Amino acid sequence: MTSSPHPPQRNTWLAIRRGLRLRCPSCGKGRLLAGFLRPAAECSACGEATGQLRSDDGPAWATILLVGHLVSPAFFVFATADADTALKAFFFIAAVVIGATLLLLPRMKGLFMALIWASRAGETEPG
Repeated sequence: MTSSPHPPQRNTWLAIRRGLRLRCPSCGKGRLLAGFLRPAAECSACGEATGQLRSDDGPAWATILLVGHLVSPAFFVFATADADTALKAFFFIAAVVIGATLLLLPRMKGLFMALIWASRAGETEPG
């Protein structure tokens, strides 16, 4: 049996949707992460090796970009000369930033891992 010189295409949009749901980009059933940000070595459902998908700083960069753009308008909305109101606004904005970061960071990790999987980045060609 001879193998094709070009491996089959992977559906990028399907992989993105699965990655955002923190599911295996290949089958959509197994968990992509074993911890909060630690990748699972392989999919528990299909056995796809996902532990080598290294997203490095991409998820943190994307999370900072998104949270910053979502929260920065609040600084203008809550801008006031009253120190008591400004302190309350600071704590509110800080809570939103922490909550949004904790919500988005694993999903951005899943997104980047799915994109790496779909594009076959880092895979070596036989021979």
